[in-house]
Amino acid sequence: MLVDGRGQPALTIAFTGGGTGGHIYPGLAVIARLRRDYRVVWIGSAAGMDRAVVEAAGIEFYGIPAGRLRRYFSFKTVPDLFRVLGGFFTARSVLKRLRPALLFSKGGFVSVPPCAAAAWLKIPVYTHESDLSPGLATRINLRFVRRTGGRMFTAYAVTAAFLPPACRSLVTVSGNPVRPGFRSANPVAEAAAGRAFLGLGEGERILLVLGASQGSVELNTLVREALPELTKYYVVVHQTGPGNEGAEPSGRYRPYAYFREEMPQVLAAADLVLSRAGAGTVWENATCGKPMILLPLRGSGTRGDQVENAEFFERTGAALVLRSRSVSMGNPGSVTADDLAALVRDLAENPEQAAALAAAAARVALIDGAALIAHALDEAVLALAGGGAP
Repeated sequence: MLVDGRGQPALTIAFTGGGTGGHIYPGLAVIARLRRDYRVVWIGSAAGMDRAVVEAAGIEFYGIPAGRLRRYFSFKTVPDLFRVLGGFFTARSVLKRLRPALLFSKGGFVSVPPCAAAAWLKIPVYTHESDLSPGLATRINLRFVRRTGGRMFTAYAVTAAFLPPACRSLVTVSGNPVRPGFRSANPVAEAAAGRAFLGLGEGERILLVLGASQGSVELNTLVREALPELTKYYVVVHQTGPGNEGAEPSGRYRPYAYFREEMPQVLAAADLVLSRAGAGTVWENATCGKPMILLPLRGSGTRGDQVENAEFFERTGAALVLRSRSVSMGNPGSVTADDLAALVRDLAENPEQAAALAAAAARVALIDGAALIAHALDEAVLALAGGGAP
């Protein structure tokens, strides 16, 4: 390990990203797989969940103002622009003081000012895109990657086709990084620990419902309405999201606001997962080899990334997408509790189909994204420290 005169790690790596767990936990997964003993810092939003999650992992955190990036004008555009500018100057001050060897971005609107500041200071920028098509923040950050000689990692091989031809040579396909606990060497023991946490025996089949870190009103409503049917086949373990209301707890229905350190064990114990199609969620499910029913976030409030993720896993045979059975596939907004109950019943009564979904999911997630990216960052820092090109 390289140390300075005070015996501290001589090399620093900065991470950025945030706004949701999907932009934080994959970055923490990469940090956990770094081979060298760097000083690791995280630059994230001064508001929201970023600080609590990062500091709980023992990582030094620096908060900056964060404004959303929009493709359209609204009354929030002007104040958000000032927040973005404030984020740039605050991040530049932090980076200038710390002088990290490189900056790794896990995306989200909060990542753009630090990436811009790193490019200003000629600090190499590396980034990862979790979704099938790159979001606006990634498209902007890619300019800083190219300018500083960094690299872009993608979860899917097809993502490169969405990029300008001049940038495609910068891409390494890595899959999505997931936290080490989801790649357990002993999944049977993990499942037993999950059942112990939930207070459930080996004979109980578990349907795990995940609505992302903030929960999902749509999923919560569907589960509540379909609960009498769902509990005929499974004990329903439901992550509702903080402050969200599920049904009344019972022996066959277990609501939890949020799973933290116990999440890998709870997921290992599940027999079937019903979830949104955020990149982090679907890859954690796949890494654990779980059959999935996906209800992607869709409509005017999203760019369609979850729909793309869900359709990819459906095409590979790793998941079923929950759609209305009473309207055409072109109208996915009319999903009902009856649709959910019918799909769950079909899988409960056809274990061979569920097993095929699980096997296909495990094949998708064979690539260890956290290890691959961590190795690339280690090699880049080593090259930079030696004066060579990364």
